[in-house]
Amino acid sequence: MREDWVEGKLGDVLSVKNGYAFKSSEYQHEGIPIIRISDIKQGVVKATHAKRIVASEEFDNYQVEFGDILIAMSGATTGKFGIYQEREKTYQNQRVGNLKPHFDNHLIKRYIYYLLYSLRQRIEKDAHGGAQPNISGKKIEAIEFCLAPLPEQRAIVAKVEQLFSELDNGVANLKAAKDKLEIFRQAVLQKAFEGELTKEWRTKNYCDQSDFLKSLINDKNEAISKKLIKKDNYFPELTKERLIYNPPDNWLHLPWKTICKNNKYAMKRGPFGSALKKAFFVDSGYTVYEQGHAINDDPYRDRYFISEERYQDLKAFRVKPGDMIISCSGVTLGRICLLPDDCNSGIINQALLKIDLDERVILKKFFLIMFRSEAFQRKIFQKSLGTAMPNMVSMTELKELLIPVPSIEEQTQIVQEIETRLSVCDNAIANIEESLTKSEALRQSILKKAFAGKLLTDAELQACRQEPDWEPAAKLLERIKHDKKSTPRKKSTT
Repeated sequence: MREDWVEGKLGDVLSVKNGYAFKSSEYQHEGIPIIRISDIKQGVVKATHAKRIVASEEFDNYQVEFGDILIAMSGATTGKFGIYQEREKTYQNQRVGNLKPHFDNHLIKRYIYYLLYSLRQRIEKDAHGGAQPNISGKKIEAIEFCLAPLPEQRAIVAKVEQLFSELDNGVANLKAAKDKLEIFRQAVLQKAFEGELTKEWRTKNYCDQSDFLKSLINDKNEAISKKLIKKDNYFPELTKERLIYNPPDNWLHLPWKTICKNNKYAMKRGPFGSALKKAFFVDSGYTVYEQGHAINDDPYRDRYFISEERYQDLKAFRVKPGDMIISCSGVTLGRICLLPDDCNSGIINQALLKIDLDERVILKKFFLIMFRSEAFQRKIFQKSLGTAMPNMVSMTELKELLIPVPSIEEQTQIVQEIETRLSVCDNAIANIEESLTKSEALRQSILKKAFAGKLLTDAELQACRQEPDWEPAAKLLERIKHDKKSTPRKKSTT
């Protein structure tokens, strides 16, 4: 801390004003907007999609003004904050805190905003309360910080915003480059699964799959007779509108259920919640595979286990090395993980789908790449059920989804062609993502220097001291406290 700075608490320079408990039954399409925690996004607060209510004088004590700093006081986004940047009159909901500097002539709100940004992790850490994190105004006001002289506050804000602007331009360029690479990546995949990448190879290695198809039909019929799979139409009539891609004529188009192994549990959604309660979990045993395994493509993040007895009871939901597990609900719908040879045996939970593919028909690596392609994902999302919480299309629809199936030899060649073309692209995307992560670390580094008094140069500090309102921060803080005591605060009506 610089010698002309002073230590204090946020409560010395601001107060956290709680909002009003508006009733959802009174919301309407017209009237005064109500700022809720969902309206606080990425440092900005907007009333564009806010709920509205009839104006009333009793709510004027909860009015939000242009430039006010609002913070989420509870919920999953506790500690998220932003600046209200609209001129429209609006009210503040109860789960939103308004951080009001005691006197704007002493403290500028942008300085407070960046100070809070630098303290964000501490604010989030102080959030408490079981399944629903929350933080009180008193806890925010008790956070310690270092106060700079007023001219330095202005200079710090100007320099932070200059550096952030340069950083934002760099981030925008990185994201634009990533978008272009992703477009190229999807174009390669589209051509791959329409046979364009292997067109020349196919003229030299043409394969008529009619004999293979006959063999596969016989194989399915035998499996039905042995009751390994249920009786069904595994080879439906082909219609072009059902195709995901437009591949060559010698490729087969088989329903998802047909490319699975001859096992009635080869394609299975997880059990109902009542069949797999947390009360059944034990300290060690068979792994309970959950969404996190598929979302993170991490087969080893085992957190929950069941006993041998429970494992035997849930045999329909067992998974083993070589199976694939797919996330079936939420914003991470459609994430997939191939379980490796050294993974633990276990079962899937209710949020997963497991599939056991027949590699005589389709290579798992070929299927994985195709499944993650934009066209395939779009097909899954196309009829996803629910709005706020997307879900996988029904099992009935999934089983009938037509999968393009070239010969095994051509599948192998396609995988090679894709990997050759995309290895450089994927490395570039990984480097960009690493740079984007570093950019956020750099942002925090800038703020750390700013509020440790190390951001401004000696020349910039000297210029601050020449300002007519320069004074040591201790004197500034003393006057703020004095003015705070001599100015009566409005009483809250909550």
